[in-house]
Amino acid sequence: MTSILGISAFYHDSAAAILVDGKIVAAAQEERFSRIKHDSSYPFNAIQFVLDQSKLNLNDIEHIVFFEKPFLKFERLLETYMAFAPKGFKSFSLSMPIWLREKLFQKKFLFDKLQQHDDNFKDINKIKFSEHHFSHAASAFYPSPFEEAVVLTLDGVGEWATTTIGIGKKNKLEIIKEIHFPHSLGLLYSAFTYYVGFKVNSGEYKLMGLAPYGKPLFKDLILQKIIDLKEDGSFKLNMKYFNYATGLTMTNDKFSKLFGHPVRDPNKDLLTPFHMDLAASIQAVIEEIILRITKNISSKYKIENLCLAGGVALNCVANGKVQNEKIFKNIWIQPASGDAGGSLGAALAYWHHELGKPRDEFSDKMMGSFLGPKFDNNFIETKLKLLKANFKKYSKEEVTSLIAKELANEKIVGWFQGKMEFGPRALGGRSILADPRSEKMQKELNLKIKFRESFRPFAPSVLREDVNEWFDLDIDSPYMLLVSQVKKEKQIQMKKEDENLFGIEKLNVKRSNIPAVTHVDYSARVQTVHKNTNPRYYDLIKEFKKITNCPVLVNTSFNVRGEPIVCSIEDAFNCFMGTNLDILVIEDFVLFKENQSNSSTGDYKNKFELD
Repeated sequence: MTSILGISAFYHDSAAAILVDGKIVAAAQEERFSRIKHDSSYPFNAIQFVLDQSKLNLNDIEHIVFFEKPFLKFERLLETYMAFAPKGFKSFSLSMPIWLREKLFQKKFLFDKLQQHDDNFKDINKIKFSEHHFSHAASAFYPSPFEEAVVLTLDGVGEWATTTIGIGKKNKLEIIKEIHFPHSLGLLYSAFTYYVGFKVNSGEYKLMGLAPYGKPLFKDLILQKIIDLKEDGSFKLNMKYFNYATGLTMTNDKFSKLFGHPVRDPNKDLLTPFHMDLAASIQAVIEEIILRITKNISSKYKIENLCLAGGVALNCVANGKVQNEKIFKNIWIQPASGDAGGSLGAALAYWHHELGKPRDEFSDKMMGSFLGPKFDNNFIETKLKLLKANFKKYSKEEVTSLIAKELANEKIVGWFQGKMEFGPRALGGRSILADPRSEKMQKELNLKIKFRESFRPFAPSVLREDVNEWFDLDIDSPYMLLVSQVKKEKQIQMKKEDENLFGIEKLNVKRSNIPAVTHVDYSARVQTVHKNTNPRYYDLIKEFKKITNCPVLVNTSFNVRGEPIVCSIEDAFNCFMGTNLDILVIEDFVLFKENQSNSSTGDYKNKFELD
């Protein structure tokens, strides 16, 4: 038996994953245990969880693989500071002590941390290092259902690479082309995220959600001044407008002058049509670049399968455009595309690439991305009693029937079932569910449950066999990483007076038979639900369909704004009590809000720093 522990840490989204004889046993992000969003610290809890799941002590693990090479990263930092000197001295002086204390001598630092799990762990040579983008590429190719694929990774920056193209065949993977820092799609998108007043490394989703409210009026300006884009999709950024290579901010005064506004202060400045147009413009630019890259690599390498990873691969709108244009016959996107997935990629790269182990069967190996903790009924009952919760236990069939009826009556449900998801999306394991047919649901979920901006859209979960009846999509999309249009016959066309509405005003117009999941441009981020990966969620939607003739539910992550997705029974109960959720379902236990004692968790939304 060969076991491999993969670790990603120290930038954002620390995580751990474990393989036993090449099979993915468990994977989880540290933030879920620590309750610190995007936690970048050493993932003690995540490592302990995956070890427990594999029933192995750390000393039993043969190989421990870190997802990137610190020395290469350090070289990039030094060279960058030299290239931009003396401009970057402040940033240099702030980062160097951390590098010299922790990051540069990472092998010893990791070794000391790992010993906390097992006193018998004495062999520092078990620790190996992968390359950042190779880890991303491995996380996309090796679990994919493809024997052969082009592998595209797009993110902020690893060591040097920001964009890579690789070719995967059976168990071999080779990176054949790279674009290097400071030229980066991830950092370009993050710069606009920062400029619009959202938080870098978490607010990028908001920028994508804001884009349909605006028009891409600045697209040409961005392509003329900020990025030099070639026909094949290769690009260079004009560093005159950016501050991230040397400073403590993403953009500089030249950037603000170019667009005629200062950086938006989220504490003081409202979102205006200008910000919506800017979001639409950078989204259009990103889509244009990704379409050019994918068209070029499709015609060049003549391979019909595409795998995607890296933070930019979470831009499901761009992914939907690539899918829609049929550039590749098949697309598979790693559900934990960001740095968390690097832990899994590092382990898989070592197993297949370094140890030369074969890939013998070609199917999706992510198991629906349900790779985190789960709890049995006895444990749950004990916890609920300690929490002084009022609950009732039902059979699985009773839970399905009861909750489907409640959802059809517009009740909002916290749904805690099976294993927790790996990656940023809730996929029916740790989800908040609601009726998509309700006109008021989108606003209500945003303001009363999630405590977040009213413009942010919600995703539909739909039975796989019914997806094409409701959306312009007829492929598997189990990880909610493709955006598609709601079917024409389900849409409600806007009246003349509605078309003149601007920005957020568009929110109140009913656009389809499922308004709660239809964005202002008639799009939706679709998750197809499959009986084999999540039978309980599948059965619930099927029962909801029986009652309503609608095989779709609103599915959003079980958390409030700024909070990591719930992980423990306590997390779920606290979120239930601190928000306007009506019902909480944890495995076979159902809790109604009106039956709980009034000892709520106080001002729940202010427990977490807003993202």
